[in-house]
Amino acid sequence: MKKLIIIATILMLALPLSAQNWNKNLEVEASELNLVGKAFYDTPNPYHRIDTCRFKGFTQWENMQCRYAAGLAVLFTTDAEAIGVKMDFDNADWDSYRSYRGFDLYIRKDGKWLWAGMTDFPGNHKNKEAIHRIVKDMAPGEKECLLYLPICTEIKSCKVCVAGATHIEPMESPFRHKIVFHGSSFTHGISTTRAGMSYPVQFMRRTGLQPITLGFSGNCKMQPYFADVLEQVEADAYVFDPFSNPNIPMIKERLRPFIERMVKAHPGKPIIVQRTIYWEMENFDTSAQKEFEGRRALSDSLMREICKEYKDVYYIKPDAALHNGESSTADGVHPNDHGYSLWEESIEKPILKILKKYYKDI
Repeated sequence: MKKLIIIATILMLALPLSAQNWNKNLEVEASELNLVGKAFYDTPNPYHRIDTCRFKGFTQWENMQCRYAAGLAVLFTTDAEAIGVKMDFDNADWDSYRSYRGFDLYIRKDGKWLWAGMTDFPGNHKNKEAIHRIVKDMAPGEKECLLYLPICTEIKSCKVCVAGATHIEPMESPFRHKIVFHGSSFTHGISTTRAGMSYPVQFMRRTGLQPITLGFSGNCKMQPYFADVLEQVEADAYVFDPFSNPNIPMIKERLRPFIERMVKAHPGKPIIVQRTIYWEMENFDTSAQKEFEGRRALSDSLMREICKEYKDVYYIKPDAALHNGESSTADGVHPNDHGYSLWEESIEKPILKILKKYYKDI
């Protein structure tokens, strides 16, 4: 009898472990839940940001970035004890940052989005059926989940897997309005350690507004073919980071035509232009000082004229530096996670102040 009791006890203790080891689980393709953050919902691959068969002119590298899932997120509800993902992907940037191939999960508690877990996929990932666990051992009860997709990976399939659950269902988006963020590697989120740490998606969680993230690392130079895309994106506001990639001659040549196209395509909508941040490589590199001081001085001058001419165009100055002698950069160019938090904090109030002129519920 004593042996039977011991065996029964062991089996009872093993039940939650077996559930969380995915012997019994539910799985749903992420695109069948509520995929948010897209500019266009008619792309043949749901995880692509831009349909490169519809929009032309991109370089090979830009085409690949159009297919990255940067800034996209999945909203769902579940009563799971554990959450994980299966992934099948094509192109990926094999850098060391875990945000490039990683998933980043937040769960809403008491009205706030709290970080819950993350996982990433190695460069030699072959097993499309392998479940990579994000969070385990959660208490019973309903969870409202926000799962960010990798920022430098082309996804063929992504299955959200839950264990110890009775259901996983799409969650209605609590994020109102649509705010386009278009820019450089800064807007893309390069050097973040997790996919939920770029400044546009930090803005998302802090304000409850929905960013459409169109960051293109190294390639945001106010090209006419990017303007072709942005003219077609319907949103409530447009925030640009246009001075971080182009050099001074490009800025002189392209800024005014780019702004004029945006004003004409989106009449009455706020167009918010960001100055490029202070790059910490400027601390001692005199050539960097000359280049980036020149870009800021030129953009200040040109934007002063443009803002006087167009009532719906605004100019703001983000800041991603600590200013206390310590560094908030990952590599002298890109902010680290904290640097991107500083960037978000520096633009949050100015952007909300502008948006309140247009929308009563801000």
